[in-house]
Order: sequence, then C-alpha cells, then structure tokens
Amino acid sequence: MENTHDSLHELSLLEQIEQDPNVTQADLATQLGVAVGTVNWHLKRLISKGYVKVTRAERRKLRYIITPEGLAKRALLTVDYIEQQFLLYRRVRAKVKDMLDGLKQAGYEQVRIEGEGDVADICRLTCVEQGMQVNAFAPAALKVQNLSVSLMLEEESHG
Repeated sequence: MENTHDSLHELSLLEQIEQDPNVTQADLATQLGVAVGTVNWHLKRLISKGYVKVTRAERRKLRYIITPEGLAKRALLTVDYIEQQFLLYRRVRAKVKDMLDGLKQAGYEQVRIEGEGDVADICRLTCVEQGMQVNAFAPAALKVQNLSVSLMLEEESHG
C-alpha cells in the first residue's frame, strides 16, 4: 500500500505532466520541493505501472505522456486526497468542538488561537459556529502545531 506522501507526490507529478509534457525532472523537483532523485524514482514507478510513457523529444530531452490508465489513476488519487482532507477537517472540528464545550462549562467565553494555516482556520470556523469569541488576549488558547490542536489555559480570570 502506498503511503500518503508517495500518493501526493504521484498526484502532483501526474498533474504537472498533464499540464506540460515537456517538463523536465529538474523543473518537477523544484515545483514539488523535492530532490531530482525523488522525482526520478516516482517517474520510474509511474512508468513501470503504465501510467506514464516516455518518448525522446530531442537528443537529450524527454517528453512524458500520461496514458489513459494514468488519467484514471490521477482521478483516483485526487478523490483520495479530497477524502483525506475532509477526514482531517472533521477530526479537527470534532476535537475543537469538544475543547470549546469544556471551556464553556468552565466559564470561558473567549479563546485565542495560536498558530497559522488550514488547521488554525478550522479552529476559527469552529469557534464561530460554537459561539465562542476569538480574542488575541484571551487566557484560554487553542494551540495549533502542524496538524494537531491542544488546549492551553493561563491562570487568570476567565470572564
């Protein structure tokens, strides 16, 4: 079974190749933020599975062509990626809702959000949905680190 990281790289490669069949491995590596060797490894896998064909465009230049099987694989990877993102959204939202319920029961009316990105945005949306005011100076904080959220409380009044 492929891991999520490999699937994401393969999805990105298939999308880039579909947009520009003349793209180089160096360009792909730059666009994906990985080493050329990583791109080469993934391309060899995609070629061996029949998702991509390679032709020689010029003496030293290759052209990558996505096969019908490759298009089907890209669609499957896209659906899987979307499902994984919705699963993450639902998990974060449920965890934050539970934290906010506990804060409300303890008398807190405000919370601050520490962190940036999609998970912090989910926290903000959940706060709005649950009627919890977001305030940068609130003693309670939802601390976002990567994909996880934790609750931090300062020892202050909470009204």
